[in-house]
Amino acid sequence: MEQAILDYLKDKREIYLKELSEFLSIPSISALPDHKGDVQKAAEWTADALERIGMEQVKVYETKGHPVVYGEWLKAEGKPTILIYGHYDVQPVDPLHLWETPPFEAAIRDEKIYARGATDDKGQVFMHLKAVEAILQSTGTLPVNFKFCIEGEEEIGSPNLPTFVEENKELLAADVIVISDTGMLEKGKPAICYGLRGLCGLQIDVKGAKGDLHSGLFGGAIQNPIHALVQLVNSFHDANGKITVDGFYDRVQLLTDEEKQAYANLNISDESFKEQAGASELFGEEGFTTLERVWVRPTLEVNGIYGGFQGEGIKTVIPSEASAKITCRLVPDQDPDEIVSLLQKHIEKNKPEGVEVTVSLFDKGSPFVTPFDHPAIQAAGRVYEKVYGVPTSYTRMGGSIPIVAAFDQILKLPVVLMGFGLPDENFHAPNEHFHLENFDKGLDTLCYYWYELENSL
Repeated sequence: MEQAILDYLKDKREIYLKELSEFLSIPSISALPDHKGDVQKAAEWTADALERIGMEQVKVYETKGHPVVYGEWLKAEGKPTILIYGHYDVQPVDPLHLWETPPFEAAIRDEKIYARGATDDKGQVFMHLKAVEAILQSTGTLPVNFKFCIEGEEEIGSPNLPTFVEENKELLAADVIVISDTGMLEKGKPAICYGLRGLCGLQIDVKGAKGDLHSGLFGGAIQNPIHALVQLVNSFHDANGKITVDGFYDRVQLLTDEEKQAYANLNISDESFKEQAGASELFGEEGFTTLERVWVRPTLEVNGIYGGFQGEGIKTVIPSEASAKITCRLVPDQDPDEIVSLLQKHIEKNKPEGVEVTVSLFDKGSPFVTPFDHPAIQAAGRVYEKVYGVPTSYTRMGGSIPIVAAFDQILKLPVVLMGFGLPDENFHAPNEHFHLENFDKGLDTLCYYWYELENSL
């Protein structure tokens, strides 16, 4: 890669930060209807930015919700095509009083830029735009072909993007998808996430008598829905944390010895997990390390439970109903629909007598993994190490990004999750920020990556 590209990035740094501040000033909160116009404005800003850096066929595609922005540059004949995905929508800012500076007025202090969207995901999307600009302006061409797919609904679960992708497979066809919407392990320690857990969830509603009853008149004579719900919830696990739903683990993909060694090499201690959680002890499925439990083993968690009198003091009633919300984090090769079916069968099999039980389903997403020895992932690891001067870590994430699995399933492409955020940058919280050290090094890393991919795919 030419030194002129790196020099260009340094020369343009202040201009870039002003442009990023402009992007961050748009309150593109996809979850709030009052901001629909702002989301549209952010889409148009993104489209204009793509045109300014030299992308062609730029278009704002309308959906049933917020728009998808597309642009391309396909003049590198015989070279790989990279599809870059990101999102221009942001989370709500509440509670507003906890922000030290207004969330949509970017402020730089202590070599960090503060604003909603600074790290999730406008800042990282912006880096992709400017890395491409720097190469094209410095050399007059690009080492690989590019397609951009930037959406406005990621923060509300990307409800319309899978349909868009399904309907535009040819438009989005590529050799690899690169996403910068994840983070590094910690300051100075780059990481490539090559797998995410999937998700499925449901609500269990238990109904007993026609209304709340006096516990002195009916206690001991009828089933208490809370007791029944607790009994049902307790049936999901054994004493050692193993999920007892028949068939739940049948399709779970086991770790390779190489992956196990890679995780051990990270030297992440159980004490650090306890410290982060503020917990006195760790607990989980027996026979697996803590990292394995949170990255590559499936879970079933009760996220909320309700029933009976919730006010101060005591009200001596037998409640007529109780509810619990449950989610499962899933791993390759578990199928969300199959897991939901297994849960429903388990609930029906273990339903206590004397109550009616109904189940309502929530959104779901499939797990995802790209083998971490894939050439595109290893190329990313090499350029991270070149810029940051330390070995790259290869990790999975315990969380879920459903659209990543959708890309994997619909387009059948490897996905490289190449993030530059840090865990303590308050994404989704007040005072969200992005370290400018990673803004600078991230731009260099991306530029090196495109040249590394030129001959790796």
